[in-house]
Amino acid sequence: MAALAVLSGTAHHAGHASVGSTIDHLLDSAGRFFSQLANLQWGALLLGLLLYGIYLWLRSRALFNAIRAAYPGVRIRWRDVWGAYMVGYAVNNVFPLGGGNIAQLFLTRVAIPPGSYPAIAAALSTGVLFDWFMGLLIMCFAFTQGVFPKPPDFSKLPAFDISFFASHMRFTLFFLTFLGVLFLVGFALLSARVRAFWQRVRQGVTILRDRRRYRREMASWQLVSWVARFAAYWALLDAFHIGGSVRNALLVLAVQVVASVFPFTPGGAGVQQALLLTIFAHNPDVASFSVGQQIATAVLSSALGFAALVLIFRFKSFREVIASGKAHRRGEAVAAGWTPGET
Repeated sequence: MAALAVLSGTAHHAGHASVGSTIDHLLDSAGRFFSQLANLQWGALLLGLLLYGIYLWLRSRALFNAIRAAYPGVRIRWRDVWGAYMVGYAVNNVFPLGGGNIAQLFLTRVAIPPGSYPAIAAALSTGVLFDWFMGLLIMCFAFTQGVFPKPPDFSKLPAFDISFFASHMRFTLFFLTFLGVLFLVGFALLSARVRAFWQRVRQGVTILRDRRRYRREMASWQLVSWVARFAAYWALLDAFHIGGSVRNALLVLAVQVVASVFPFTPGGAGVQQALLLTIFAHNPDVASFSVGQQIATAVLSSALGFAALVLIFRFKSFREVIASGKAHRRGEAVAAGWTPGET
């Protein structure tokens, strides 16, 4: 079996996955995907992409409600929030390290003239709470199925980022500690502006202080978005002949949860493929699915993001957004009477 051959080849290199081996696995899986295009169930594929688009729409609506709660009385257009979210999502599928989050923040800020970066960033982050809750439930289910690798086994996966951090726990703990210290140092350096900063952050999380409104205008939208995402992967599993089911769709969602923690590759590429090859090792079509589902959703989100970029924000490229975002931030800093790097 093709997928089993890939797995057996990596078993001898447990804990030694490299960037080159990860790329080789991706290219091999991509080749299998393109060679099997004729065998796809195109109806299921299109249905899956439609449901995925609905999932993105629902998530953007939840974010819109969070921002609207932070800026009552300010005219905010949902299409701007949706467009910024789609651009950010598309950038994250092309560039690593969460560059799309910066693009989303910039475009949302531009669409709300009286807004501030701390308040908008806080509002956009409110969705993380419900996502963590759902992610925890899904991971608990995945670990009970006997096929999802346990955290100690992540070091054996053929993905350089997840295997590296799992194999070097001392370095991982040091890295996390370093980030914490870096945050505290930055907080101290900006102490003169901390009060104003936290006032804006509190403004951004306004919706969290109204439980009824949070349940009605945010958590409910996010819950439905998770259902749409679940249904989308069910259809995509059918499209690639893996077989859609409650169990399989939840396992794929668990893979997405883990991949979201490792932003070192675009869209968590490598981590997704390694986990999917392990979970569905018995299925000969898993190599095709592991890359094919990511290519399909990335093409969809990129098309929607580029359309939003051009039609809503009047930019011509993703790079232009990032460059404009940096220039806009510097302009705001100068207007506030300080320059980046000034303490």
